[in-house]
Amino acid sequence: MKTTVDIPDGLLREARQVARAEGTTLRSLVEEGLRSVLARRAQREGYRLPDATVGGHGLQPQAQDASREDTRSPAYGDRL
Repeated sequence: MKTTVDIPDGLLREARQVARAEGTTLRSLVEEGLRSVLARRAQREGYRLPDATVGGHGLQPQAQDASREDTRSPAYGDRL
């Protein structure tokens, strides 16, 4: 697909020089750069969990050294 893109003169000159030096076309260089940027952005954009913290002061003293079962039981009313 053809499209028109405005590129600053200096950047275009540099890109043409790199393409010539590497024995490739400006089109290939632009395509490679665009793919690279899109891939990098796709990697860094991940799902971020919403902040679900609540106020409080952490565990109550009696739960500090409790086992998993001891802390689970009150929450589920000793039902399994």
